[in-house]
Amino acid sequence: MKAIIHTRYGPPEVAKLSEVAKPVPKDDEVLIKVYATTVNRTDCGFRSAEYFISRFWSGLFRPKYKTLGCEFAGEIEAVGKNVTTFKKGDRVFGYNDQKFGGHAEFLTIKENDTIALIPPNLNYTEAAPITEGAHYALGNIRAAKVKQGNTVLVYGATGAIGSAAVQLLKHFGAKVVAVCNTKNVSLVKSLGADIVIDYETSNFTETHVKFQFIFDAVGKSSFQQCKPLLNKGGIYISTELGKYAANVFYALFTPLFSDKKVLFPIPTFKKEDIEFLKVLVEQGEYAPLIDRAYKLEEIVEAYKYVETGQKIGNVVVTVR
Repeated sequence: MKAIIHTRYGPPEVAKLSEVAKPVPKDDEVLIKVYATTVNRTDCGFRSAEYFISRFWSGLFRPKYKTLGCEFAGEIEAVGKNVTTFKKGDRVFGYNDQKFGGHAEFLTIKENDTIALIPPNLNYTEAAPITEGAHYALGNIRAAKVKQGNTVLVYGATGAIGSAAVQLLKHFGAKVVAVCNTKNVSLVKSLGADIVIDYETSNFTETHVKFQFIFDAVGKSSFQQCKPLLNKGGIYISTELGKYAANVFYALFTPLFSDKKVLFPIPTFKKEDIEFLKVLVEQGEYAPLIDRAYKLEEIVEAYKYVETGQKIGNVVVTVR
């Protein structure tokens, strides 16, 4: 089968289209014929290993799992003998940032891992990007214990994580103030944001609104910059470590010594979480934004575009 392989860490060019053996499902696994996948910040981070700490999961000196692609959508080709919840022909989508595998024509995954049936009104391209941005957003919203009526700021509301966060926060009943650039103000309003601040014409730190939770979905702000905007007991979370890994240290000490806290939650994603997202999609409360699509053999171009930091929502890769 065709698959994208990287045997060393580095720039997008380390990803090569290759022929590899088709995987065989174990007794508790399903074999999925992949139709669509994505390239996202998770894939980029594990491919480049720019943050050295990622190597403790992916391999210290060289990649342990050579085919990336944490998101996927496809059709079940075969099932292991102990599988009971899925059958051949089922259309499924899912997420796996443990062994990846989406950047290939086939992958295997345990039936109890984070896979679910695709909502009937979605095609593979629409289903593939449901999970990556949303699972980061969902985990951080839960860590901040957002309640109905809370006022929340989302900085970077047009990325995969930020655009998912706006929609999920509205589901949970929050009032959302979102920050984006001029050309995407209308788009972010359409996601449900109550107020949109255009960072090209206004400084978001000069708003008179106070927030229970500030979520930087792109890692371009700082706790010190946002601290005056937080209510007493307010929480700041960024998707990045911050300058000199400051957010990790703030997360250790601000809960002990400050009435305004930084959290740096470790992302998790469970079976019930993907089922939750599926229901929101079916109810029309969440739809992942799609910027553009590339073919599998164009994976290097897809990586390069994602790493410009200019994508709107998600970048899909069509495998078939």
